[in-house]
Amino acid sequence: MFQYQISIVASFPLILEKIGFSSKSNCYMFCGCPTIVKKRKMSATKRVQQWSTFSRMWYLYDAQWQDPFHSAKVLSPYLTGQNKPIYHPLNDCGDHVVVINSQEIALRGDEWKKRVYFHHTGYPRGASWTLAWELHQKDPKMIMRKAVFKAITSNLVRRTCIERLHIYPGSEIPEEIKSNLSGQIRPVMPVPKRLQEYSKEEIENYPKVFDFPNDYILR
Repeated sequence: MFQYQISIVASFPLILEKIGFSSKSNCYMFCGCPTIVKKRKMSATKRVQQWSTFSRMWYLYDAQWQDPFHSAKVLSPYLTGQNKPIYHPLNDCGDHVVVINSQEIALRGDEWKKRVYFHHTGYPRGASWTLAWELHQKDPKMIMRKAVFKAITSNLVRRTCIERLHIYPGSEIPEEIKSNLSGQIRPVMPVPKRLQEYSKEEIENYPKVFDFPNDYILR
């Protein structure tokens, strides 16, 4: 009886392989037999999901009439990789973000006149304070870059993450970057349409509350 049990246990891996199970495992049961692990193939959707998780995607963001500080809170998770399940504060797994129309950003109230940016050259009496509108005239990309850099958590990977931020003052993008774009980030604020951009037909067909009579005289 004891010899019969030993022969069954010895031939158990061969029987599993013929059935379609894998006997290679580090986990063993109390009887000493390996656990049954079925071979499974990864589906196409799982492969694409795994590829998109570990690859670096390219996203487009239109900064026209957008607040740079509110936009920075939306863009920072894409740069650091917080939107991925493999995120870690010291893991460099972020994506690329391309920002266009940074020259047409909008600040609230009197922030153009009241917001001040500090800079120091490192030499004695090298401190300087620059207003937001003056800095925007010198470099239309600097306010957006500073806002995103401040929104990213201060750690060892922040300088590496900010290198994947590509800012352009206009809507023109190089063809090398345009061919890599695979997604678009929704703007934070809706962009209003100017009155000059409406055609005459749209203005005439727009619903009116009331209409002046023909013999009405405007004073």
